[in-house]
Amino acid sequence: MRDTHIRRSSSLVLAASALGLAFAAPVAWANDAAERLTERLDPLENYQATFEQQILDGGGERLQSARGEMWLSRPGMLRWEVDAPYTQIVVSDGEEVYLYDPDLEQVTVQAMDDRVTHTPALLLSGSSNNITASYDVFHEQQDGADVFTLIPISADTLFEELSMVFDDQTLTELWMMDSTGQRTSIMFSDIIRNGNVDRSLYDFDIPEGTDVIREGL
Repeated sequence: MRDTHIRRSSSLVLAASALGLAFAAPVAWANDAAERLTERLDPLENYQATFEQQILDGGGERLQSARGEMWLSRPGMLRWEVDAPYTQIVVSDGEEVYLYDPDLEQVTVQAMDDRVTHTPALLLSGSSNNITASYDVFHEQQDGADVFTLIPISADTLFEELSMVFDDQTLTELWMMDSTGQRTSIMFSDIIRNGNVDRSLYDFDIPEGTDVIREGL
């Protein structure tokens, strides 16, 4: 039987994941890099994609892999569905975040506080001004792609370094490294920017008979 703690913590990093295979040293000054990142994020109203995720330990050994689909819309709305190797769903309606595990018949509900909104996926659904105010931003080009590396100004975050990879205006990868050296990589495909997204995707009705755990509410 899978360890419940591992599944719950990895899935918020999942809805919240991204992570750092060591990019080369950033080369653009922070102010210039923040402006460049803002230029890419400001036009983003919604985003949907399929994803492949891997979590690696500090030595590069793979600890976990997963795949699924995600949708986000501004402000603060997210749906993150893990299809394999097991099913999990994370939904944010802009006020609360629901982490649902069908196998365990359990849903965890959290308020949209600062720590939760600084998880990578929800970070993208927020204001670009908040991002550039909360992180030192650096930029470089690798193999024709734009790589933006974010270093948190505050210590109260789920990651120590986050990188966003853009092909022209489109986000294609996220990389994240946490304080333990654990790294998460997420690669996106079948990407649609600013398409038609059904807002009901961000509504979550708790299934009958499900155990509800409320944190910070």
